Amino acid sequence: RSVSRASPNLTFVPACLPPDPAEVEELQRFVSNSKRLFVMTGAGISTESGIPDYRSEGVGLYARTDRRPIQHAEFVRSASARQRYWARNFVGWPQFSSHQPNKAHLVLRDWEKLGKVHWLVTQNVDALHTKAGSQRMTELHGCIHRVFCLACGDRILRSELQEHFEALNPAWKAEAFGVAPDGDVFLTDEQVRNFQVPACRKCGGILKPDVTFFGDTVSQEKVSFVHQRLAESDSMLVAGSSMQVYSGYRFALAAREKKLPIAVLNIGPTRLDHFASLKLNSRCGELLPLIV
Repeated sequence: RSVSRASPNLTFVPACLPPDPAEVEELQRFVSNSKRLFVMTGAGISTESGIPDYRSEGVGLYARTDRRPIQHAEFVRSASARQRYWARNFVGWPQFSSHQPNKAHLVLRDWEKLGKVHWLVTQNVDALHTKAGSQRMTELHGCIHRVFCLACGDRILRSELQEHFEALNPAWKAEAFGVAPDGDVFLTDEQVRNFQVPACRKCGGILKPDVTFFGDTVSQEKVSFVHQRLAESDSMLVAGSSMQVYSGYRFALAAREKKLPIAVLNIGPTRLDHFASLKLNSRCGELLPLIV
């Protein structure tokens, strides 16, 4: 019943044909044959919740604008870069944090409850799998709903930080024009100039979202943990990812090395297409609910 309540938002979903019945049957067979399914999801699973991705043809951030995500080194070394990032994030947070799981997230949660999913790894930072109720999962790139101090490691909720922003900037207002992935919006340099950014309350250090920015690396501890979960699995399903980022792609390479069958569900080409056992070009939220 919960699945039927999640209606899709297709603003940022590339056009595609409805699922082919023969392909549905193939994926059904793949999932039925899997006893310990390893699932990896990407931004394409959350586009139906109204969150844009970076690479989708025609509707992704790279196709719509010349904007690029912030780099880790730039955030760490530049106070003005942090001011710009946090101002945009502050404006975008109310909308971004309100996004809800769609049918695909809910199906994967249900598969976990049924024992079909051994482990789920998401490359997304939007917390939608957590909101859906998935528990056997790893957030490969962290979660934007958490914030930590680069100096002392103290952690707070992003919602709590929003209150600090509001207290520091009582008269500051900015209207966003356009929304980007990961809780970002578009603002001009003039708009962000007077925005005040709080420091860590414990040590005065720099606050950063608990996410892996571009140019940063996933911890070796987390990578090893995910490799262990993959080693315990008998098949791999990639849902909503072109796998262009190596931090996720490495696990597909490991699955190929172990000769695990790999199914890919993504609108558009992926780096796995030449060695996947099965490639499906459909919306995750449209195809996955058809699998029982």
